[in-house]
Amino acid sequence: MSVRAVKFNVQDRPEFFKVLRKRVNAHFKENNISKNANTKMKIKTAFMIVLYFTPLGLLLTGSISSLGAMFLMFAIMGFGMSGIGLAIMHDANHGSYSKNRKVNKVLGYLLNFIGGYPINWIIQHNVLHHSFTNVEGFDEDIEQNVMRFSPSQDRKGIFKFQAFYAPFFYGLMTIYWILSKDFEALVRYNKMGLLEGQGTTMKKAMTEVVFNKIWYLAITLVLPIYFLDFAWWQVLLGFLMMHFISGLILALVFQPAHVIQETEFFLPDEETSVENNWAIHQLLTTANFANDSTILSWYVGGLNFQIEHHLFPNICHIHYKDIAPIVKQTAEEFNIPYHQHKTFFAAIKSHFKLLHSLGTGSYDKKVAKAA
Repeated sequence: MSVRAVKFNVQDRPEFFKVLRKRVNAHFKENNISKNANTKMKIKTAFMIVLYFTPLGLLLTGSISSLGAMFLMFAIMGFGMSGIGLAIMHDANHGSYSKNRKVNKVLGYLLNFIGGYPINWIIQHNVLHHSFTNVEGFDEDIEQNVMRFSPSQDRKGIFKFQAFYAPFFYGLMTIYWILSKDFEALVRYNKMGLLEGQGTTMKKAMTEVVFNKIWYLAITLVLPIYFLDFAWWQVLLGFLMMHFISGLILALVFQPAHVIQETEFFLPDEETSVENNWAIHQLLTTANFANDSTILSWYVGGLNFQIEHHLFPNICHIHYKDIAPIVKQTAEEFNIPYHQHKTFFAAIKSHFKLLHSLGTGSYDKKVAKAA
């Protein structure tokens, strides 16, 4: 991956985002609403924290006497992990949870309690993914060696089966994150000069990662093995199940927002330029789903309103549903696509159809024909 930034076309309908931003700002000003977390968001925050830490506490105190109860506790923690990641940590590390940077930093630190490292997450998600969505060679979210997420990537024979084995690898996502990904990312980001941009050094960051991994594994795996009256491998299975549940949920929320049949993928030219304005690029590469599902939207941190999130990552997700009509109307006025699926199932279906066509090469033929 190059450290150079992609250059967007600032001449491509720049008035679109100016008008949109003015309208969205007016919505908050006229209704006297803060762009940050409100009471509902704080209640959700408390719920997600309790959902994760309550079963963890029961495991650590040895209060669980049956094998079924132990697996249930780990399963609940899996939902709590993804809930914290989607509905709390995500906003905090975007700086949109609170105006107070210390509050954002503390809540962003929750990522350590579910096995990740905030600085790596901020670089991959905020810096690379949000800036260069679906741009080959820049957006690390579509750079997966075991799957093909973009038509410009090389196609291997095994990829013809990727629509079938994808759920398995999605479930392994957070396990890989704990064991290897953070270490690999630190080396890569250090070479790219991105750690310095986050105010840290390779030595300091590596020390923090190692320290955080040790106490995380101690709390969530080693101590439960010690305190619970079960075989070590049974507790390990519970731990792995927790991560599999969380990884699968996280992947199935984020992938249908960008890697679907309707969205576009870009390969920069020799000058690392793409033809679109940045804001328009976000609409071409991003999609919403199940916007009428209150329960789903509540749990996934409003990330079914992915378009609104990519355009306004500085706004807390609790407000996305209210500004979505403004974004959609403005996009239609400027003749810009506003991709959305009515249901979560429809978005998942589109994702796996794209995986299949990318894996077999049929998508490439469609692109070549269109060109």
